[in-house]
Amino acid sequence: MFSHIMIGANSIDESKKFYDAVLGALGHKPGVLDDKGRCFYFTDTGVFALTKPIDGKPASCGNGSTVGFAAKSTEAIDAWHAAGLQAGGTDCEDPPGWREGPTMKLYLAYLRDPAGNKICALLRG
Repeated sequence: MFSHIMIGANSIDESKKFYDAVLGALGHKPGVLDDKGRCFYFTDTGVFALTKPIDGKPASCGNGSTVGFAAKSTEAIDAWHAAGLQAGGTDCEDPPGWREGPTMKLYLAYLRDPAGNKICALLRG
C-alpha cells in the first residue's frame, strides 16, 4: 500500500543514529544520506526517510500519528526497544508486550524518536 514514509527530523545526524539502532535491531541496513542531507532506509517493501522540514520550521510530531515497523519475533521487538532507548529515544505507551483484542493478538513496543515522532514495532500473534 505504501511506497514510502518520510518524517521530519531536527537533527539528521541524531535521528540517523537513533534509526540506525532501532532498524538495525530489526535486521535493516543503516540509512543512506543523499546530497540534500536526507536519510533513506531502503527495503524490498518500501522506503523510510528522514528530512529537515522543507519550510525551514522545526520538525514536530504528528499528534495521533504512529509509524509502525514489522518485526519477526518478540526478541527482535525487545532488542528494537532497548536499542532505541540507548540511542536517545524515550519510552511511551505501555511496556513492550502482548495486547489482545476481540479479533487480534499483537506484540507491541512504542518509542518516541529524538524529534518526538511516535514509532512502534509490531508482531502479529
